Amino acid sequence: MGTQANHTGRRSSLMVLCLLGGMVSPTLAINVDVTMEDAGRIMEAAREPMEQVTSNEEMFQIIQEADRKSRIGDDPAVKPCGSSAILRTKTYWLEYFGREEARRSKVAQREIRMPEAKIQEILTMPNLEIEIGLCGQEEFFAEGVDVALQQGARNVMAVDKGKPSRGRNIPGSETDYVSRFSARFAYQDFDPNAETTLVIFFPDGTLINLKTDFAAIR
Repeated sequence: MGTQANHTGRRSSLMVLCLLGGMVSPTLAINVDVTMEDAGRIMEAAREPMEQVTSNEEMFQIIQEADRKSRIGDDPAVKPCGSSAILRTKTYWLEYFGREEARRSKVAQREIRMPEAKIQEILTMPNLEIEIGLCGQEEFFAEGVDVALQQGARNVMAVDKGKPSRGRNIPGSETDYVSRFSARFAYQDFDPNAETTLVIFFPDGTLINLKTDFAAIR
């Protein structure tokens, strides 16, 4: 009886921990409800590394790392002919403009800050913007592609989608071309905390699935 009660207690404790984990998980996903105070902290944190750099090369490295943090799929620096996407969330844009403030301040040799009205525009953005990069074997391979966020049995379609660019030949390759386009998904249409896959559909039926870990993007 003692052993059985002990096991029951452990199962109960485990269930409580799982429930608590489910309750706190939204704080680990895309941050949709960003306040002006949050924005100030995010932009300040993004400015600081840029204020410390002493060369354009160091600046470029910081920008590259920021894109890498927001990217899903293949890293173009490692796999030039791969599939990837950059998720441009509210946090992404605030960090971007924080770095821009630091860069422009260095050039102007005076403090430059974004107007509060512009920051407010970012905070009220209704859509998540995703820039998608694909690789194919001719210039117009990406024509007609479509994209969706798959969450369980649901496919959430983009509210706006740009036309894929004409393929650009990858240096050093005669057959590989890279094309890019952007798609926007309304925050109200998908769950920013749910397990998600970015699905890219080609007209010939080919699918590309990119696992999308919102918890790692913010």
